[in-house]
Amino acid sequence: MKAMTYSQYGSPEVLELTEQPLPKVGPGMVLVKVKAASVNPVDWKIMAGYLDPIMDVQFPAVPGWDVAGVVESVGIDAPHFRPGDEVVSYGRKDFVHGGSFAEYIALPERLVARKPQTLGWEEAAGLPLAGLTAYQVLTRLDVQPTDTLLIHGGAGGVGSLGIQIAVAAGARVIATASERNHDFLRALGAEPVSYGEGLAERVRALAPGGVDVVADFVGGTLDATLAVLAPKGRHASIADDTVEQHGGTWMWVSPIGADLERLSHLVDERRLTVEVARVFPLENAAEALRLNMAGHTRGKIIVKITGD
Repeated sequence: MKAMTYSQYGSPEVLELTEQPLPKVGPGMVLVKVKAASVNPVDWKIMAGYLDPIMDVQFPAVPGWDVAGVVESVGIDAPHFRPGDEVVSYGRKDFVHGGSFAEYIALPERLVARKPQTLGWEEAAGLPLAGLTAYQVLTRLDVQPTDTLLIHGGAGGVGSLGIQIAVAAGARVIATASERNHDFLRALGAEPVSYGEGLAERVRALAPGGVDVVADFVGGTLDATLAVLAPKGRHASIADDTVEQHGGTWMWVSPIGADLERLSHLVDERRLTVEVARVFPLENAAEALRLNMAGHTRGKIIVKITGD
C-alpha cells in the first residue's frame, strides 16, 4: 500500500511517499480502507520528536490519527463491524507506527465508530480527534443547560465543535476569536469576544457575575480564566498544565469509540457540523502539515487518500 512515512524525527521535509506492507489484522481489530485523514497539531509535534519522552515511535512511521474510511476486513472476535461499513476513528494506538496517512490502517474496534451519514469523507475525517477533545472536556466539566461557558479559541477545530456541543446541551456560550471570525461564531450559536488585552473586561460585560465554566483550547489564557470565573466555577485546559495549580483540570483526549458514536449521532441530528479549510492529496501531506503548523486556519485540514 502507499503511505506517507518518515524514518527520523524532523520537519515535514522528512516525509516521503513509500510502499508499505498491508497492516496485519489481529484479534479484535478491523482493517479500514482509508478515504480521508485530517491533520492535527499532534501529528507534526510527534514527527518533530516533541513527544518522544512519553510515546514510543517505530520507524518508518506513518503519521495521522484521524481517519474516515470503509471496513475492508475484520479480525477474530471483532463482532461490531463488517466489511463495507463506513466508519470513523481517532486511531491513537499504544505506540506510533501505522497511522492514517496511508491507503489502509488496522485499528482496535473499540476505537471505531460508524461514520455520520450526513457527512462526506473529508468532513467526517475532521471529526474524531477535535470532536472527542471538545466532547470529553465539556463532559468532564459537567456543562449544564443552566451554565454560562467561556471557550478560549472558539474558531479553531476543537473550539468550533465545542461551541456546537455546548449549545446542543442548552448552555450559553461565550467564545473568543479574532474579529474576522465573529460572524462564524455567531452562526454556531456563541456570543463572540475578541481575545487579547482587555479580554476579562469584555467577558465581564457579557457576564457580570462571571462564567460558570471555562474550556481553554489554546493555552496562555489562565489569567483571563481566573479573572472571569465565578465562585465555585470549573475550568479545564488541553494546552496548559498549570491550570492544575489553580483548581483546574489538564486533559488529554482519549480514543473512545463510544464517545465518537455519540458525536456521529449529533451530526446526523443536524446539531453538529465540521468545517473543512483545505483538502490535499496524499502526496502533498507535507504541505498540509506545514499549513497546520502556521496556525490561524479556520476549519480542518484534510488529506484525501482514496477516491469516493
